[in-house]
Amino acid sequence: MQGGGFPIDLILFGMVAAFLVLRLRSVLGRRTGFERPPGERGPVPVPPAVGPAAPVAATPQRGVPDPRGPVGQALARIRGADPSFDPAGFLAGAEGAFRMIVEGFAAGNRPLLRDLLSDDTYAGFEGAITDRESRGEVQRTEIREIREASIEGADLRGSIAEVVVRFVSDQVNLTTDAAGKPVAGADAVTELTDIWTFQRDTRSTDPTWKLVGTRSA
Repeated sequence: MQGGGFPIDLILFGMVAAFLVLRLRSVLGRRTGFERPPGERGPVPVPPAVGPAAPVAATPQRGVPDPRGPVGQALARIRGADPSFDPAGFLAGAEGAFRMIVEGFAAGNRPLLRDLLSDDTYAGFEGAITDRESRGEVQRTEIREIREASIEGADLRGSIAEVVVRFVSDQVNLTTDAAGKPVAGADAVTELTDIWTFQRDTRSTDPTWKLVGTRSA
């Protein structure tokens, strides 16, 4: 994100990663329905977690705006431009994207991130990964539970659709140095609130909604 025999394990990992990306694309862009590091503007089996496997969590609370309100009306305009768009289906896919991107960033999985982020957002993530690797640091992230996923905003500018999602999750985030000494985070569960903005050109044949902005709330 060695020397000896043929790296069969790397080939198998590549096959698994390709399968996950294809499944994620199908969820975020399925025809019956609907992603830079924190603080910057910018689908679904979960990829192998970094560290111990997270327990199976209950289905999170999902919030779809009242269709009569401003956000609901914006979602209706997006559906008008793309009849396949469905807010509830989009949220289900966005949850999978959230897990994959957060854990993919921690693992330094550049190929996965490249497919799910806009160019500017990927540049920010990749720069942070490279900086972390240059110091010999390792980040361990576990998403224990996504408590809430709700649509907070939406817009349609020309053919460009944008949907803002609020995620409330329980996570463990710990970064250690080359000697294994903690340098950031803690080995304890913390509730985090993240606001992510996804974007897609409704005229594009690519059904993938890409992450274009993130911030913490």
